[in-house]
Amino acid sequence: MFDSIDDWLIIAVVAGILFYGSTKIPQLARSLGRSMGEFKRGRLEVDRELKAEQAALAAGTAPSPPTTTGPSH
Repeated sequence: MFDSIDDWLIIAVVAGILFYGSTKIPQLARSLGRSMGEFKRGRLEVDRELKAEQAALAAGTAPSPPTTTGPSH
């Protein structure tokens, strides 16, 4: 009966329209688009930071981690 993914997609769209109504769907799509944009920006920022760290390590200019000294007796 529902052998292809297209059939299920049509059912999902119809169910979404019935559940949310035709006025809420554009708002949901806009919100989803904004969320995806924020996620992409965050992912790109992390990628840039990792590349900068790798470049600094390769160049030998990365700061060394702070050393801790034990209590002196």
